[in-house]
Amino acid sequence: MEHNSLIDEYKRYLLLEKNLSKNTLNAYLTDLRKFNAFVEARQLTYQTITYNHLEEFVAELYERKIASRSVARIISGVKSFFRFLVLNEYISDNPGELLEVPKIGLKLPVVLSLEEIDSILGVIDVSTVEGTRNYAIIETLYSCGLRVSELINLKFSDLFFDEGFIRVEGKGSKQRLVPISDVAIQKINDYLLYRKQMKVKKGHEDVVFLSSRGSAISRITIYHYTQQYAEAANLKKKISPHVFRHSFATHLLERGANIRVIQEMLGHEKITTTEIYTHIDRNFLRQEIIEHHPRNKKIG
Repeated sequence: MEHNSLIDEYKRYLLLEKNLSKNTLNAYLTDLRKFNAFVEARQLTYQTITYNHLEEFVAELYERKIASRSVARIISGVKSFFRFLVLNEYISDNPGELLEVPKIGLKLPVVLSLEEIDSILGVIDVSTVEGTRNYAIIETLYSCGLRVSELINLKFSDLFFDEGFIRVEGKGSKQRLVPISDVAIQKINDYLLYRKQMKVKKGHEDVVFLSSRGSAISRITIYHYTQQYAEAANLKKKISPHVFRHSFATHLLERGANIRVIQEMLGHEKITTTEIYTHIDRNFLRQEIIEHHPRNKKIG
């Protein structure tokens, strides 16, 4: 079977058996194509690849200055692909079985303080349709801890404002109910006054947040506005829409929320994914001590 045909079959396997999201699926396939290019450049087949070939591929990734975190992801994807080949009896031995994924040091995400979030919201011109929409978007991202992909797919049928919840479809098409604050509800309702007057493209009638063209707003548009507002607020941190999700989780933990509750709110399948916020919390506590403990006051 040709390499491309095997990759197509692997794609169907990931889609049907693993139930991966579209973004995760695309990431797997993009990484696998890097490996496939390596295989074809050396005129190899998946049946003739050895452990030494895989080590050579990994060395090439490092030579191309690809970050360790990305290398680890690519290796994991290649190992998964070879497990698929063994499972479906395309090969008998797995050359990737002993291939080690490099250990990645803990990288703490960027988190905004409540004051920094307020400063971003404070520069938004809510006298415009775009400003009213963008205020509602950022408030919802922060108040509900949403991924930007979850926000752009939010439907009217997902809003249960009377009960104080929204329904979110996360990774792997898994749904969860998330509490929404009164402030976020009010900001969405402010936007909906404009939304009712917009010309909506067919197929997007149920979408809450629309672009100026009447279709669902894109993640890149939200990213650009977030950058623009952070710059206007004179923030030096590297800001993206995901930062509001990190800030949501960290602020809850700082104020005593149970980590299992935060896990449920974020839609994390594993508690270990949520536990990164305990490290952020420790950093926060240390900073508080440094700033406020009398023994840490600078000698004048």
